[in-house]
Amino acid sequence: MSVPSRSSPIPPHAQTLPRGVLGLAAAVLLVLLVLSGWQPYDRTTWVLEVLPVVAALAVLAATRRRFPLTPLLYGLVFVHACVLMYGGAFSYARVPLGFEIAHWLGMERNPYDKIGHFFQGFVPAIAAREILLRGHHVRAGRMLAFLVVCVVLAISASYELVEWAAALALGQGAEEFLGTQGYEWDTQSDMFYALLGSLAALILLSRLHDRQLRRLEPAPGIGPR
Repeated sequence: MSVPSRSSPIPPHAQTLPRGVLGLAAAVLLVLLVLSGWQPYDRTTWVLEVLPVVAALAVLAATRRRFPLTPLLYGLVFVHACVLMYGGAFSYARVPLGFEIAHWLGMERNPYDKIGHFFQGFVPAIAAREILLRGHHVRAGRMLAFLVVCVVLAISASYELVEWAAALALGQGAEEFLGTQGYEWDTQSDMFYALLGSLAALILLSRLHDRQLRRLEPAPGIGPR
C-alpha cells in the first residue's frame, strides 16, 4: 500500500487521532515548553534538552496528513516530550522528582537522567517499528525486533556523541547538560537504559501496536507474530 501524498487527506480507513485532539495536544506541549523555559536552571541546558521536542513537533506537523501515526505513538511522543521539557527546566541532575525517587529507593544520585534515557529507547522503539512495518521494509517477527533495537542503540550512541561535542564546545558549562553527577560509566549506563527501554516497549506494546497499525493502514506485513 502506498503512503498517501502530501496533498491527500487522511484515508477513510485510517483510524488515528482526530485533528482536534492533535491540535489540543500540540497546544498543551507549546504551553509546557514556554513554562519550562520561563526561568530554567540553566538556559543552555534547557535549549539543548528541548531541541528534540521542537524538531519532533515540526516533523509531526509537516507529515500529519501524508503519514498520520498510530494513537499509541502520538501518545508516547507526548509523554516523552514532557519528560524532556521537565528535565530541561531543572537540568536532569536537579529534577525534584528524581530526588524524591532517590529518597524512596535509597539512592545516592538523582536517577532522572536514567528515566530520560529509558524513554529515549522506549519511544523511538515504537517509532522505528511503525516506520519499518508501514514502509514494508521488514515483516513482523524476530528480524523486526532486532532492527528496532539496532535503531534505538544507534540513536542512543548518536546522542552520546552530541553530549561529547557539547562537552568539548562548552567545557565546564556542559556539566548540567551531561548530568553525569561524577559517575564515570554514565555514557555506557545511558545506552544500557535506552536498550532496556527498547526491549520493554517491544515486550509490552507490540501487540497493541499491531492492532492499531492494522486499523490505521492494513497491510500484509502487519499482523500477529
